[in-house]
Amino acid sequence: MVMTFGQALEALLDGHKMAREGWNGTGMFVVYQKGYPSGIPINQNTADATGLPAGTICRFQPYLMLKTVDGSFVPWVASQTDLLAKDWFFV
Repeated sequence: MVMTFGQALEALLDGHKMAREGWNGTGMFVVYQKGYPSGIPINQNTADATGLPAGTICRFQPYLMLKTVDGSFVPWVASQTDLLAKDWFFV
């Protein structure tokens, strides 16, 4: 079943992995990362980036996260093409 981005977003919010037929990369998908609204202690990498001490409790807002072709994850923002596409599907 293929769908619009709006439908895909609803599925993401329900915990599903979503991808597009139009993407060239094998194994890529998007997920909804709920964030950490109550906060978590930051690790040394995040401490180095923010200038805060490691272990500082920081709150993180929800975001969409992309699994890339090389298997890593990155925060993701939909492009105009992604928003208007009608080729989204469940992974």
